[in-house]
Amino acid sequence: MKQIVVISGKGGTGKTFLTASLAAIAKNKVMADCDVDAANLHLMMDPQIKNKEEYVGSRIAVMDKDKCVKCLKCHFACRFGAIPESLEFDPFSCEGCGTCALVCPEKAIAMQDEVSGTIFTSQTAYGTFIHARLKPGGESSGKLVARVREIAQKTAEQEKKEYVLIDGSPGIGCPVIASLTGVDYAIIVVEPTLSGIHDMERVLEVVAHFKVGAGVVINKSDLNQDNTDKIRAWCVERNVPLLAELPFSKTVVESVVKARPYPELYQDLISERIKLVWDSIK
Repeated sequence: MKQIVVISGKGGTGKTFLTASLAAIAKNKVMADCDVDAANLHLMMDPQIKNKEEYVGSRIAVMDKDKCVKCLKCHFACRFGAIPESLEFDPFSCEGCGTCALVCPEKAIAMQDEVSGTIFTSQTAYGTFIHARLKPGGESSGKLVARVREIAQKTAEQEKKEYVLIDGSPGIGCPVIASLTGVDYAIIVVEPTLSGIHDMERVLEVVAHFKVGAGVVINKSDLNQDNTDKIRAWCVERNVPLLAELPFSKTVVESVVKARPYPELYQDLISERIKLVWDSIK
């Protein structure tokens, strides 16, 4: 079983568009949406939810007011401003460190598991799909990504699938590292802008750190030919395969509006190049 992740150095490059398109082309796979902070691959997959799992990613301090003697030791110990002098805990400021529970002489504070999100196992026309929803303001998105991937791997093994296709997170933070660790190949989606080139370079440094093979797809490649040429040259210089150049097209926007993977709706140059991406990876 091989794991393939689609990532980008920044949001809005067309990462999910490409993942959905590959999902419509690739056979014998399980899909996973690891962009849990802003999951949207499900909008293109029309998933039928079969199973839900609550995700506990953090802890929160809870006070037993009957035991509290209002010594305020917890107030002075909290570095995050979660415990005002009124002792009305602020759950959004609590980081779950447990310091308040340690300093409380009356043992009036306990650390309680907090449900941070929900993980879904769904069926789609393209295969089994594992996705998640992080609670607004929820912590530990990297851990949630790891759990989504764990379920996707087990599902692929049970169903005897050959691939796990992952829609990763943008940027270079914890969710990206969790999306990337241990995969077999990474597809980097980049737009031909100066910020896009900079972010592509950063995320490829992360990919190289984890010793993962990678290739680049330039999306909207005809919007700025000079920057597209710079990306081509950069890839040649660093021996990074350029998998495809996808031109700007209003039909892409139409496919997103219709919430359908592009190759299902259009058989054109863009579809052919996306198919070549998958063939190249295989």
